[in-house]
Amino acid sequence: MSGDSSEPHPARQPYGARPASWSGYHRALRVLRRACRWRRRAATFAALGYFAVFLTLTVEAPALMSRPAPGGLPTGVLLALVQVPVTWAAVILFEYLSGRYVDPLARSVGGYARPGDGDREPPR
Repeated sequence: MSGDSSEPHPARQPYGARPASWSGYHRALRVLRRACRWRRRAATFAALGYFAVFLTLTVEAPALMSRPAPGGLPTGVLLALVQVPVTWAAVILFEYLSGRYVDPLARSVGGYARPGDGDREPPR
């Protein structure tokens, strides 16, 4: 019986099902987004992690933070001054890793046709 409603429509997919092909343009974009996300998280956790450690030591160990460090500065002031180079190191590491891993992915995505043109392999 052709009007049987128990047969699924051939063009429809069940809710949450992926299309048959996740290759090409869409897959390359997902890989690119994931790579960008990892780099951002690593740089953010490095800079904010150091800041969180500094704040924790300031609250939990004030005697340590007021103790003189080599050079005569209090340890707290020295650790506060080190925040600037740590932040710059996180930015430089982000830029280096992005240039090494994310930029080649972005160039490869540029080689694919847009979704309206259909998924095709990048030119060689």
